[in-house]
Amino acid sequence: MVGSVTTRSTFPEAAAAAPPGRQAGPAAVAVRVWDLPTRLFHWLLALTIIGSVVTAKIGGGAMVWHFRLGFLAMGLLLFRIAWGFVGGRWSRFASFVRGPGTVWRYLRGAARPGEHLDVGHNPLGAGSVLAMLALLVAQVSTGLVADDEIANVGPLNKLVETGTGLAATSWHKTWGQWIIITLVVLHVAAIAFYLLKKRVNLVGPMWRGDKPLAADVPASRDDGGTRALAAVLAALAAAGVTWVVRQGG
Repeated sequence: MVGSVTTRSTFPEAAAAAPPGRQAGPAAVAVRVWDLPTRLFHWLLALTIIGSVVTAKIGGGAMVWHFRLGFLAMGLLLFRIAWGFVGGRWSRFASFVRGPGTVWRYLRGAARPGEHLDVGHNPLGAGSVLAMLALLVAQVSTGLVADDEIANVGPLNKLVETGTGLAATSWHKTWGQWIIITLVVLHVAAIAFYLLKKRVNLVGPMWRGDKPLAADVPASRDDGGTRALAAVLAALAAAGVTWVVRQGG
């Protein structure tokens, strides 16, 4: 697709797909909400988290892959943070990080005309996204300086005191891991709730990119230019990860 993508095909299921009184109605059209780079990030991160948990539980030789997946997660997070400032409209932090007043109005169902609070991440979902990103950054950071005093040492462990490295290891293996698992479970539960109770499919738009919305909702740009920019950012993130890995010798 070229340009700021907004497909003007009608969604017959639009009335059921959108919260009453929010954006979409019978005349809803397909609007590009999630650009390709954001979608790739989302699904790669999901697979990376699952793989990291599984390899950590297996231990032993699987820890080699645990570290590799951790480095991949680091690269993905670096990319997403940067993409949150220059990515497609609805992928930018500015589009979904809201103040307390806006969150309160959203909870009361008193959104102002033109706010489009349900297009990308709604104000409540935004909190979940930010919490997940922050905890994953903390988990990756503690892994980089960890030392299990057996065979696994993070590449940046030599930069911290022994006590700091051991404390980071403890957090990484216990609280950090379980908090992230809990957030993932809550995330999946929220998706199921929206699908079963509100008849809103949150997975489809993250897979296809488009969402049935009112025709006046602005679309995210998702063309060759944005994808080229994403490729450059991904390459820079990979270079940063490579540099960190080499610090471990």
